[in-house]
Amino acid sequence: MKLASVAVVLEALNREKVRVLVVGGLAVNAHGYLRFTKDADLAIELVPENIERAFRALASIGYHPRVPVTAAQFADPAVQASWIRDKDMKVLQFWSDAHRETPVDVFVIEPFDFPVEFAEAHTDVVEISGHSPVQARYVRIPTLIAMKQAFSRPTDLDDVQHLRWIQEEKEK
Repeated sequence: MKLASVAVVLEALNREKVRVLVVGGLAVNAHGYLRFTKDADLAIELVPENIERAFRALASIGYHPRVPVTAAQFADPAVQASWIRDKDMKVLQFWSDAHRETPVDVFVIEPFDFPVEFAEAHTDVVEISGHSPVQARYVRIPTLIAMKQAFSRPTDLDDVQHLRWIQEEKEK
């Protein structure tokens, strides 16, 4: 994954005023546990206007869904439910020829109360050499821990332990 590509993605989403939260490995890193991650995991507010803006923003920098899906289909709760039920789909992956090393995964569901989490999110400025600083919102540690516990992969469980230690340090 290339951090410069992440900056480009966040710039495009911010330019379109997409309500988005960074989750997954990038959020783990932002909270202080530095580890490798191979993609950018994002949760967007799943309302039609926001989904349309997200698809438009990603398309503007060359990202397209890996499977043929439109913003209207992605915004349809019945279609989302069938993906989750029939395909065990958790994220929709976007790819770009211009950013091959940096796939973007967008959650098919809101894995938390999005408006609450968005209001309480950890906000930071990402500064990457050669790019303008870009603002990013990351899910809070307790939310990230809950998400990681739900997946329960070995990497997720390791993240949970480190996030708990970080949280304990912050509470002291």
